[in-house]
Amino acid sequence: MPDVGSDDGSDGAGSDAVDKASVRERIWDDLEESGEARFPFPPHGRIPNFAGASDAADRLAEQPEWNEATTIKANPDAPQLPVRRRALREGKTVYMAVPRLSDERCFLKLDPDDLEDYDAATTVSGSSKHGEQVGPEAVDRVDLIVSGSVAVTEEGGRIGKGEGYSDLEYAVLRELDLVDESTPVATSVHERQVIDDAVAIGAHDVAMNLVVTPERVVRPEGGSEQPEGIDWDLLTDERLEEIPVLESLRDR
Repeated sequence: MPDVGSDDGSDGAGSDAVDKASVRERIWDDLEESGEARFPFPPHGRIPNFAGASDAADRLAEQPEWNEATTIKANPDAPQLPVRRRALREGKTVYMAVPRLSDERCFLKLDPDDLEDYDAATTVSGSSKHGEQVGPEAVDRVDLIVSGSVAVTEEGGRIGKGEGYSDLEYAVLRELDLVDESTPVATSVHERQVIDDAVAIGAHDVAMNLVVTPERVVRPEGGSEQPEGIDWDLLTDERLEEIPVLESLRDR
């Protein structure tokens, strides 16, 4: 984990594993050059938006994990905007993390019963304006996690943008018993983001149980064990000071 809990580890996939950084650059370049990337541009350095993101959200909404969920933890990125909006319209509560977990009240709660404008509330800027900022003690148990990805393997190995916050957010929820091994984790991506590389996946990396594209649904067989919580050995003192919830969890 660079800085927070690596999204760049080299363990877990053998000596022939492809490193995550090279996969990211390849996928970002491919989405841009193929014309499948969508605003915001460029796709590089971010969870890339893609053509068909709404279709992928519709396909996700057909799955039993979605239908059984009343509370969803979602990432704030553009390609999952249709997921967040659909969740609110179906009466599901949505939690999003405060950027970089920089506040002790590190989650934004979007309660469909308290919101008038779902479209505004589900944007990155609108979520902080319309959502209720809450501490971990006020978060409901999460039924489904939706993550953004730069790439994902058909075995469920996820590659994010390299900062490690998505995995850390999961670890915080796990420490608080708000998710467990059985909590499904899904991602919606373009078909070009689904790869067959052997990627270096670390023990702290959260595995995807459900991969949805505009064209199909992938359910990785067997599945990897999910991280059981925060790996404190991977966190620097500086990072602990920057993320208040980590200090409180460590002291607990």
